[in-house]
Amino acid sequence: MRLLILLGLLGLSWAAVWKTELVYQKSKMRRMIAEGTWAAHLQKKHAVKAEALKANPHFLGSYPQKVYDYEDEEYLGNVTIGTPEQSLGFDCAFECEDAFCCDYVSQKYKNLKWLNYTRQPEVLKTACDGKARYDYTKSSTFVRGFGDGFDIYYGTGSAYGFLGVDTVRFGEVGSNQLVVPKTTFGMAIHLADFFAEDPIDGILGLAFTSLSVSGSTPVFINAVKQGLVDAPLFTVYLGMVGFQDGVFGGVYTWGGIDQDNCGDILAYVPLQSATYFQYQMTDVSSGTYTFTPRFKWSVISDTGTSFIGGPQKQVFAIADEMGASYDRKNEVFEIPCNATIPDIVFTIGGNKYPVTQKNLIVTAGDDVDFCYLAIFPFGGDDIDWILGDPFIREYCHIFDIGQKRIGLMTVKKK
Repeated sequence: MRLLILLGLLGLSWAAVWKTELVYQKSKMRRMIAEGTWAAHLQKKHAVKAEALKANPHFLGSYPQKVYDYEDEEYLGNVTIGTPEQSLGFDCAFECEDAFCCDYVSQKYKNLKWLNYTRQPEVLKTACDGKARYDYTKSSTFVRGFGDGFDIYYGTGSAYGFLGVDTVRFGEVGSNQLVVPKTTFGMAIHLADFFAEDPIDGILGLAFTSLSVSGSTPVFINAVKQGLVDAPLFTVYLGMVGFQDGVFGGVYTWGGIDQDNCGDILAYVPLQSATYFQYQMTDVSSGTYTFTPRFKWSVISDTGTSFIGGPQKQVFAIADEMGASYDRKNEVFEIPCNATIPDIVFTIGGNKYPVTQKNLIVTAGDDVDFCYLAIFPFGGDDIDWILGDPFIREYCHIFDIGQKRIGLMTVKKK
């Protein structure tokens, strides 16, 4: 199973360090813009949010996923679940032959009329079409989970289902895997239609337990608690990839620091809270433009966000500095591919971290003569900036769960 791997303990044991290679998938956003369908998708996404808020004003505020949409490049890694191991994805279009599933679905959702807006039967089937699927009846290590199940709401829709406990393995069948027994995970019986025709079979959260919708322990933290890794941290290296699919995209190193792809540790930054990998930033600059907020910004490093998102005023000022124009229909900044632009420089913990042109100008496609500027205006409740893939490609990240900090490193292979 291929998973979109996203960002989101005391005790140190000496066990092992494991590596998982990632495969790069080019932008669904760029494909849809070329097809002329992206603007309609954005309208639907905004309508879903408005309808859900109207029916239940609290639900978007209850789930942090509301502002993070996985709508562009994806870095995919493989995992398996079960004994014998399966390369994932429960049949979310099943006909409810299992009493456990049927009882859960009928009791959980029978009175929630607002769900009909995004959970039409035809959507339920098409979103699961072509995905790998996990069958818990074929696993000798499966145990039914606790509670009522799970709901996760994204900007483009939702996923819901029930919980199970089984053995999860980082890495594909036959590889050197990190094996994590007794891991709680969600088995989706519905996926939002945005995930239809997407190469992912699921999402692997790597943030802290406090962000878990079900309250269950995330799989890597579970590995730490079981003493399966050398250290309670993992390293992320994302490679530079052009406009192509299915190629090597980077490496996750579980339980250690990636010394093959990453160089010197520049600094460690303490986390502001053990929720997201969230920390503080004091100012941003680009060319002649500089801005220092009255209070420090809250920012997160997030592999699931392909561009860099920030407050509207600062993002538009940076785009103006670079000569980019805003396409309001598709909500992207366009810029000539041969443009020469200044770095965007973020000041974090007293140190300056430039993001350079090679990570800021993104090809729009093979048949167009313009590119995208990899920034976007963003408005979060308690997050001011999302430092997505351009920042993480520029600096390897050590996600240190044990000491609640992020380490920023130079990259050897750019």
